[in-house]
Amino acid sequence: MNRLGSATSPYLLQHADNPVHWWQWGEDAFAEARRRDVPVLISVGYASCHWCHVMAHQSFEDEDIAAVVNELTVPIKVDREERPDVDAVYMTATQAMTGQGGWPMTVFATPDGEPFFCGTYYPRDDFGRLVEAVSAAWRDQRDAVLRQGAAVVEALAGSRLSGAGAPSGTITPALLDAAAASLLREYDPTDGGFDPLAARGEPSPGPKFPPHMAMLFLLRHHQRTGDPRALEVVRHTAEAMARGGLYDQLEGGFARYSVDNHWLVPHFEKMLYDNALLLRAYSMIWRLTGDALAGRVAGETFGFLRSGFATAEGGLASAFDADTAGEEGLTYVWTPAELIEVLGEEDGRFAADLFGVTAKGTFEKGASVLRLARDIDDVDQAVAARIASVRGRLRAARATRPQPARDDKVISSWTGLAITALVEFAATARVFAASAAGASDAGVLADAALALAARAGTLLADTHLVDGRLRRASLGGTVGEPAGVLEDHGAVAEAFCALHQATGSGHWLGLAKTVLDVALARFADGEGGFYDTADDAEKLVTRPSDPTDNAYPSGMSALVAALVSYSALAGEPSYRDVAVRALETVAPVILKHPRYAGYAAATAEALLSGPIEIAVADPSGDSPLALAALRLAPPGAVIVIGAPDAEGVPLLASRPLRDGAPTAYVCRGFVCDAPVTTVDALTATLATTR
Repeated sequence: MNRLGSATSPYLLQHADNPVHWWQWGEDAFAEARRRDVPVLISVGYASCHWCHVMAHQSFEDEDIAAVVNELTVPIKVDREERPDVDAVYMTATQAMTGQGGWPMTVFATPDGEPFFCGTYYPRDDFGRLVEAVSAAWRDQRDAVLRQGAAVVEALAGSRLSGAGAPSGTITPALLDAAAASLLREYDPTDGGFDPLAARGEPSPGPKFPPHMAMLFLLRHHQRTGDPRALEVVRHTAEAMARGGLYDQLEGGFARYSVDNHWLVPHFEKMLYDNALLLRAYSMIWRLTGDALAGRVAGETFGFLRSGFATAEGGLASAFDADTAGEEGLTYVWTPAELIEVLGEEDGRFAADLFGVTAKGTFEKGASVLRLARDIDDVDQAVAARIASVRGRLRAARATRPQPARDDKVISSWTGLAITALVEFAATARVFAASAAGASDAGVLADAALALAARAGTLLADTHLVDGRLRRASLGGTVGEPAGVLEDHGAVAEAFCALHQATGSGHWLGLAKTVLDVALARFADGEGGFYDTADDAEKLVTRPSDPTDNAYPSGMSALVAALVSYSALAGEPSYRDVAVRALETVAPVILKHPRYAGYAAATAEALLSGPIEIAVADPSGDSPLALAALRLAPPGAVIVIGAPDAEGVPLLASRPLRDGAPTAYVCRGFVCDAPVTTVDALTATLATTR
């Protein structure tokens, strides 16, 4: 029988009707394998994965293949997003055995969980033969299979997943300057982003992933050093991505990656974490430069988070599928004739020119992915109105097409990343609401973004925190059983710190402390670093600990960012000390491989700057002084604005108004410069912090 019907994972539920007798991950499945004396088939994927769907249709929905799987193995289906710890262990084994990895991941293991054969996608006939061959090896070559499994586990224990004992270094300005220089040497001067081949002028086939964490690092590096090239590289990359097919030109939001090197044709799945991290990057560009394109893209990306990702329970869904009705790109691509059908002859041709839609096409079957072939952020009012009309009518027409499925699972860490991004976007929008023409729109967006962030934070606090411990995911307001991993604790604690700054409520700071204290007690490796799973979590064949940033911040990077923010907000230097020691363990990665340590490097930039603590005693919360603090904040600064001595807000304790006027206090380690009451004085004070 198939045992996935009670799962809280949409991915597992996609397989609940398979003829394969799937088990959920757990000891019961391994006990059954021991009872039957058969190997375990561990199939790992996620709900929006294109090739996972392909393998499911070809093999797992096939009665003949299912019969072979059921007879010869105990099959376990794992959602990598719900169980990142399981995925990490077996992905490392897969990469070690095959030299590559990906999803779906196909692992055959002993009944003790030791992997002895690993791979990824297999076509139907190949997969059927593979199951039979593995079963024959288990039956006829048992000793060799067991030796292979033991050898893999031993190799895993000595790999980078094993945690302790890594070399360390000191976080210094010279180290971060060298890391930035290394990153800039890999800059693609034609298409933006970072690609060693393209940087050398050599052909680069792609794929190309949005380098959001490297962008955040370089933006903070620019703030600290004034390096104009770091800013220009980020602005060019941001513009290139926003003009390409990677960006949804009608609805906003970014796809997972581009299959080419030019950001033209995306892999169409949309992930919450990409859009959260890119929202932070575009918001920061907007704040630092006033760039109109960055401001538009930030606003549209927020709009897509609100309209596309928000769930009824207050959370944010994890992803949109790459496929629609089994066909990739079906929802999104256009031909010239389709544009004319929707818009009429004149506007249809205008749209084809605007979005680069040609008779030949840029995708499949003569269709094109929309890209921005003309400027739209510096045009006269009549052209802007026409563009808005065209986009609106195409968006409405596209809404009548079949739509990609949404994975409604709410993941703690990804939601935490989104909350932090929403708070930062809201702060930037507030600044422009007070200074720019058409300011009311920015003010409305700021209020809406903060409301969405607070709702999501409340869901995490009320649903995902169970008896003081964080759970990984929920679905439909029901929290799942899998425990939160390190990345969850880091990203959620950072989000609670962001909400504390945005609202001035001590409630959120107290929650951040709760989550951080669990992380420090349960995840530390005793040598300055951290494991990705708690010391009382389910024991896997090895305990994972990967400090490198990949598609989103590692658990280590996320936790360090939260520790730095919390220490600055609460005035508790012991949390900062832990963060410094943890960053030292990853310093060699920052120096040698900055593309895989962008979030850690961004936090290191904040540490070099203090981080600066800015308290603005301002009961109204919207004085010019408060808005100047938001606009001028140095790298990683923490800012709290509110009434003096507000309950649960350490930064505002004993920081009164002067002569009844809003007053700003600029501090490091709760040691403050002289309080100021004018924007000019605050500007001058912050200028000395670089």
